[in-house]
Formats: sequence, structure tokens, C-alpha cells
Amino acid sequence: DRLYFATLRNKPKSTVNTHYFCTDEELVYENFYGDFGPLNLAMLYRYCCKLSKKLKYFSLSRKKIVYYTSFDQRKRANAAFLIGAYAVIYLKKTPEEAYRTLLSGSNPPYLPFRDASFGNCTYNLTILDCLQGINKALQHGFFDFKTFDVDEYEHYERVENGDFNWIVPGKFLAFSGPHPKSKLENGYPLHAPEAYFPYFKKHNVTSIIRLNKKIYEAKRFTDAGFEHYDLFFIDGSTPSDSIVQRFLNICENADGAIAVHCKAGLGRTGTLIACYIMKHYKFTHAEAIAWIRICRPGSIIGPQQHFLEEKQAMLWREGDLIRSKQKRRVVDGNINRVLCGLNDISISDSLNKVQDLDQYRE
Repeated sequence: DRLYFATLRNKPKSTVNTHYFCTDEELVYENFYGDFGPLNLAMLYRYCCKLSKKLKYFSLSRKKIVYYTSFDQRKRANAAFLIGAYAVIYLKKTPEEAYRTLLSGSNPPYLPFRDASFGNCTYNLTILDCLQGINKALQHGFFDFKTFDVDEYEHYERVENGDFNWIVPGKFLAFSGPHPKSKLENGYPLHAPEAYFPYFKKHNVTSIIRLNKKIYEAKRFTDAGFEHYDLFFIDGSTPSDSIVQRFLNICENADGAIAVHCKAGLGRTGTLIACYIMKHYKFTHAEAIAWIRICRPGSIIGPQQHFLEEKQAMLWREGDLIRSKQKRRVVDGNINRVLCGLNDISISDSLNKVQDLDQYRE
């Protein structure tokens, strides 16, 4: 009952009974083009730490805590996402409950998030979609703020340190495409394949999937003991069914984690990883887009968003089929175990009877 969210025109002063705080100028989204959120996983983590501390401070224990934002529609949408996600992660609210609370009051509706492209927005990603994505990721163990390393996340997402993010820890890493050699080009650092080897080996990345045109030799990865696959399709476009199936097949049979890249590691990369997440974890297209953008802002662009929407039913059907087969295998395994157990019982019972007879004879 102590936590409130408000949209205010002016900066308020805290009082004896109320503590106000705002993160509009502290947690700021770095846009590519027309995109403005949602804020990334590191910013969400920092926000949750900040709010958890305030709720625990003895000096604030008798005060209402008001997290406020401005009427700037973009900042307001990000602020609502942050407090809504906090409610889902820490207060154990359902995404729908958290979203309903955000809608109460007489404030204007929230601006939906959009893709990192120039043109008109054709796919709205709502705050509710983002909260549902966070909730699914939490259920499947994709993140845990008790063990989350915010410094590592912020280090490796920087261009000069590799420009990569885990989307599903231990399974999928998205990264910007390597170049023939490491160098600075117009102040922009480029990395050769070898620059990634130490991190990949340390984190059990065993396969690399390239989706853009060949600008480095795959042999550089394969000579170092990695599997390397080429599944080219045009920048900004959507993959053919055969590319989707090949991608899923490679990932379903890989021993370790898979590092996926296109040119920037955003559009094509995010789209194919989303296909896997939708098939194997039953994320909706919007939940998958939301989660991948929270991990790696700017991911999944233009027609790729609608492509995922169209493919959802098929991917869910394929996933359901796999899950029902796995369940059947588990049930069959249990039946076998029970039958083996029955055999043991009958053998040991007959042995007991024989022993009893011997004793009787004596």
C-alpha cells in the first residue's frame, strides 16, 4: 500500500509523509531511429535495486513512496514499464494485474513502443506485451536478478567490447557480425572472429550461425573448434520456411550455446531466435519481440514483426508436437520402471517364500 505511480507536470518536493523519486533523466533509452523503449535489462535491474532499497530504508518506512514521471509520452511509457515490471518480478503480480493498476486514474493512454526503423510504425508493442514477456522469461529462468551481473551486461553490449547480449542464457547469444580484421573504422571498432574466441570458449558457445553475406572466412571459427553455419537472407527481410527449419534444426541439435549474428545482430538475428523461443517456450510473437528487445534493444524490425505474428500458430503447433512426444517418452519410461519394479517384487517374494519353507523344514 506504500507504492504509488504518478504522472506530474512539475517536480514535487518530498514531505513528512511522502517520498517522491523519478528516473526519467537517469535511465535513458539510446535510440537507433524512431524507437524509444523499452529500457534494457540492465536499466530494469538498476531500477529494481533502487526501488527495493527505498522500500527497505528505515528512514522511509512510514512514508508513501511515489515514483513519478512527466507528461513526455516516451518517458512516461518507459517509467510505466519499469514499475510494472517491478510489480511482476518482486510483488508477484500477474502482468494483467500490474497493467490494470497502471491504467487506473484519469491519465491519457500509454504510447506503445515501436521498432528501430525510419518509417511509420506498423506494429505496436504495448506495455502489457512487455510485462508478459518479462513474466514468461522469469518463469523459464531466462533471468534472475539475484545473480544478474549488471556490469558484465553493460560491458559486453558496448560496441568496443563485442556488442553482444545473451537472449537465453546458456543457449542463445546475439552479436554484431565479425569483420576480417580488428580495427577502428571512422571511430567505430570492428572485431575479427578471434576476438570472440576466449569469451565463447569460456561460456560454452559451440556453434556460430551467420545470416549476412560472407565477409570473413568461416574456417577461422571451424579451425578453432566451433561449428559454423551460413543461412543467408537479405538485410531487413524475413527468412524463408526452409531457413527457419534449418535454423531450428541446428539449434535443437547443438551441444552447447549458439552465437547468432547478421550485420548488426538485431533484425535477422532477433527474428530467428524469436522463432525458437516461440516454438520451444510458447511465447506469443509480442512476448518474444518484447523480451528480445529488453535484452538487445533495436532487435526485430519492420516486416519481421508481422512475419513472427504470421508464424506463431505454426511454431506453436510444432512445439506442442515435440512436448507431447517428450511427455509420452517420460510416461513410457515410468511404466517401464514400474514393470521392472513388479518383476523385482515377484522375484524377491518367491525367494522369501523359499526361505520360509526352508525354515519350516528345519
